[in-house]
Amino acid sequence: SPLLLTLLDMPTEVQEETFTLEELLSGLKEMHRLILWNDDFNTFDHVIHCMIKYLDYSEPQASRIAMKVHTEGKCAILEGSFTEMEIYRKILQQEGLTVSVD
Repeated sequence: SPLLLTLLDMPTEVQEETFTLEELLSGLKEMHRLILWNDDFNTFDHVIHCMIKYLDYSEPQASRIAMKVHTEGKCAILEGSFTEMEIYRKILQQEGLTVSVD
């Protein structure tokens, strides 16, 4: 992989910060989740609209998400890399939804 080659080509004094294999692997694993939280100002319709428009959910799936958020207080709506979750977090926050990355 190009990243590995870059790390190996670096001068030794740059390589002071070391990582365990476990740390490197956990950084590569796409295990971050985008969480949608219940709030007092977004309507079911708006949540459903956003899930369909931005996350490509079907209407029945989006309705189930809205109901789960309403009854349980939150719902994981997306999983992937931290960067990807951050992009969607910003988009959904601009739509007024209460979201966070886990």
